[in-house]
Amino acid sequence: MESIKEIFRIGNGPSSSHTMGPKKAAALFAEKYPDVGKYRVTLYGSLAATGKGHLTDAAIKTSLEIVAPVEFIWLPETVLPFHPNGMKYEALNDQGNIIGEWTIFSVGGGALANENQKPAGKPQIYAMNTLSEILRWCKTTGKTYWEYVQQMESADIWDYLQEVWITMKSAIDRGLETEGVLPGDLGVRRKATEYYIKATGYTDNLRTRGLVFAYALACAEENAAGGKIVTAPTCGSAGVLASVLYHLNKGHAFSQQRILKALATAGLIGNVVKKNASISGAEVGCQGEIGVACAMAAAAANQLFGGSPSQIEYAAEMGLEHHLGLTCDPVCGLVQIPCIERNAFAAARALDTNIYATFTDGQHRISFDKVVAAMNETGHNLPSLYKETSTGGLASQW
Repeated sequence: MESIKEIFRIGNGPSSSHTMGPKKAAALFAEKYPDVGKYRVTLYGSLAATGKGHLTDAAIKTSLEIVAPVEFIWLPETVLPFHPNGMKYEALNDQGNIIGEWTIFSVGGGALANENQKPAGKPQIYAMNTLSEILRWCKTTGKTYWEYVQQMESADIWDYLQEVWITMKSAIDRGLETEGVLPGDLGVRRKATEYYIKATGYTDNLRTRGLVFAYALACAEENAAGGKIVTAPTCGSAGVLASVLYHLNKGHAFSQQRILKALATAGLIGNVVKKNASISGAEVGCQGEIGVACAMAAAAANQLFGGSPSQIEYAAEMGLEHHLGLTCDPVCGLVQIPCIERNAFAAARALDTNIYATFTDGQHRISFDKVVAAMNETGHNLPSLYKETSTGGLASQW
């Protein structure tokens, strides 16, 4: 597996696969071909189907238009074999002749890949690639997941996770203060401030749940507005882990050091899924985004409350298991309906999963790795209209 830095990417929303990935690819292509008459970009499959709603063309333009004009070709019906999020970049001279081209895929979480490299150019630094292996290591050494991350990563990992944590908190703080209508044709109003105010008027359980909802909505709405967030594991699911950690930090006064260790464990969970399945909604549906985010948040919460490695694994397993089959069907191709609400519900479910796992001894029949395999199989068996094309499910009801 690669570094967990690739799971926690800091950037602007609304979509890691539809904005972060294409923007990065465009920048790399412009660097290789700076002397051109114009660029031509062909978008395939899911990128073409929902790219305009996800601001894919706008993201690409920020990297290319500073060099030369950009022409777009949208081919939603053409799905390249490697991945649904295909892109072809072409550099043309002043006479209109092609002087260079590159076909690349945005595979989720802002990562790029092609037939020859997966992920593109990123070193594999983890010796173990399944949670079952890592759990056995924990039991043998007496250590836990964050210590395995510390052992495998470079010395700057804690500085990086501190930046991740600061960015997560800032996104929620901005989201709680910002009101108005989100960009796009749906006319969706921001709700985080309203939920926060209402939550403070309740006591005990209702207040706690309302605050979690408010924090998740705040981050997800910031993402939908193109604000700066952290993929966890994607932009569309960025509010789940962020809101759970924000809530626990405020409500239980966990130290920053413990929060960063929880982030490390969460990143490891996401990494296992990314290595053995997918975190791309275009490839496996929203179970790969919201489902994985819930698993990451559940594991982080369980560690903060003193869970054993087995209980942490169980919390992650339940977080993903109970999202199996979740479709990716954004209305109008915008990361708003049902995406924003899903962040809030998944955050609450992660906290419930943590409590459930705490009541157990961590022993259960179906391992996290088996659920990852089931998610991967389920996702690839889903028809394409349920995988970020906005042609089926809720998207077809608008």
